[in-house]
Amino acid sequence: MSCSKYMPAPVCLIENDENGKLRVRKEAKDILDGITEPVVVVSVVGLYRTGKSYLMNRLAGQQSGFALGSTIESKTKGIWMWCVPHPNKKGHTLVLLDTEGLGDVAKGDSKNDGWIFCLAVLLSSTLVYNSRGTIDNTAVEKLHYVVELTEQIKIRSTGAPDEEEGEDSEFVRFFPSFIWVVRDFTLELEIDGKKVTDDDYLEFALNLRKGVSKKTRDYNLPRECIRRYFPSRKCFVFPFPVTCHKNMTRLEILQDQDLAQQFLEVTGHFCDHMFVNSDVKRLKGGHIVTGQLLGHLVEIYVETISSGEVPCLENAVVVLANLENQTAVQEALKVYQTGMEEEAVSMFYTDLLEENKMTSERKCRDLLKNLSSDMNKRMQDGEYSQSGGYELYKRDRDAIVEQYHREPNKGIRAEAVLEEFLKEREPEANSILCMDNKLTENEKQINKEKENAALLKQKLKEEEEKRIESEKMMETEKARHEDRVKQMQESFKKEKQQQQQEMDRAIDSKLKEQEEMLKKGFKEEAYNLKEEIKKLKNEKERLHGGGIFKDYVMPFFCPLVETVPNLLMQRSMIKSLTKGLKR
Repeated sequence: MSCSKYMPAPVCLIENDENGKLRVRKEAKDILDGITEPVVVVSVVGLYRTGKSYLMNRLAGQQSGFALGSTIESKTKGIWMWCVPHPNKKGHTLVLLDTEGLGDVAKGDSKNDGWIFCLAVLLSSTLVYNSRGTIDNTAVEKLHYVVELTEQIKIRSTGAPDEEEGEDSEFVRFFPSFIWVVRDFTLELEIDGKKVTDDDYLEFALNLRKGVSKKTRDYNLPRECIRRYFPSRKCFVFPFPVTCHKNMTRLEILQDQDLAQQFLEVTGHFCDHMFVNSDVKRLKGGHIVTGQLLGHLVEIYVETISSGEVPCLENAVVVLANLENQTAVQEALKVYQTGMEEEAVSMFYTDLLEENKMTSERKCRDLLKNLSSDMNKRMQDGEYSQSGGYELYKRDRDAIVEQYHREPNKGIRAEAVLEEFLKEREPEANSILCMDNKLTENEKQINKEKENAALLKQKLKEEEEKRIESEKMMETEKARHEDRVKQMQESFKKEKQQQQQEMDRAIDSKLKEQEEMLKKGFKEEAYNLKEEIKKLKNEKERLHGGGIFKDYVMPFFCPLVETVPNLLMQRSMIKSLTKGLKR
């Protein structure tokens, strides 16, 4: 189902009421529940009245949608969501999150702003920070929410004090990519008289100062956090969109020809970069997030914040893994999970055999009824109640059996129904045999033994038929099991590769930062980064043989391994029974 069909405009995902209470809106959650595709999540944050919504509308491929507003009043309350088909990644959904403007004078609650910023970081795969003017010290200080993230997000639910203190060094593994958008930029992009790129401008603004004074530490802290927490950074510098400032409040209705050419070019570069480079949202461990999982993630984080607790990435993964085991894994693996429990295997056999048995039984009984109609008429006419009647009776009965065997597609109950038919006729045959005075006692005994041998042969044929059917079902189940094992092995292999990539990305980011610190003479910072790199490498070794699925899916996998010997035991019992009957 196309996203545009069920979501023609944005909806409120997280409502922020006048008292600062956060709530997930059911309408938005229902939309996410209907999206089974992987999602690329882009969140935009920034001070209110800085034009965040315009960028999100352009990413959605629309002129309007997210409220822009034209006054000093903040138009976006809470977090609004717009899901659209991803323009570059087939089978993926682009989820755009427009957040409430930070620093709204009408709200006066910086803690609430902090949680809005925190949710944007937790939910997105790319975080866009939108500001106006220049990236000077004032602009960086306004991004103090980054500094507060260590108090608002935990990696693990439990751990030693020294582990908790070093947790923030691991944020780079799980945080989104960071893009700083500077709006209404009027300066020349020059540093020391040389032309520089937008990215050079951002890195220059994030340079650290040497010194140990409080003023220097305060200056460096937000810059260090941006460098340490986000795996990649990029900058886009936008000029004024229009020459007439009166039109600044009318961006939603202005056509492209009414906007400055340079502004349109930067907007195009920004959108192209987002479509190509924004990654799929992933959880700790590299697990891909779908729309359904994103909806669960939103509920988990909002409920945690509302309860006064701090969101924990590890806890969120555990909860989502359990939910996925109950729903998504069950759907994706289908018969796999039912085949892990003996009761489910028993139900599978019972239902299948019962359905085949009933269909076969009806068809066979109807066939025998039609074939024996002439014989029944002769019985009523007394043709078998005379000398030689038994031979005539046996000939007619054998003819019925022969015609019955020639009839194709009788099903699993074919021989069993025939055996019942012959047993029902046995008193009738004995009666005719007794009446047939022409036969000698010896002939009677011989015929009786033949009758018994025929019945035993029929019984053996029935058991053989059951054995063959059971073996076929065992072989089918074995093939299914081998396929499931192969799928799980491939899943584990992919999981390891994702974890490897996650850790490599974090280590590469830290190595680059360490090299830059060494070049600029920040020896203490470089040493700290060295310790963080060492810790990440140790973590990489520890996780080398593990992963989310090993912890949460393998417990379901083991019972299936135990079930297979039980199935083989059943097969052995059937063979033994058949051999006994043949003897």
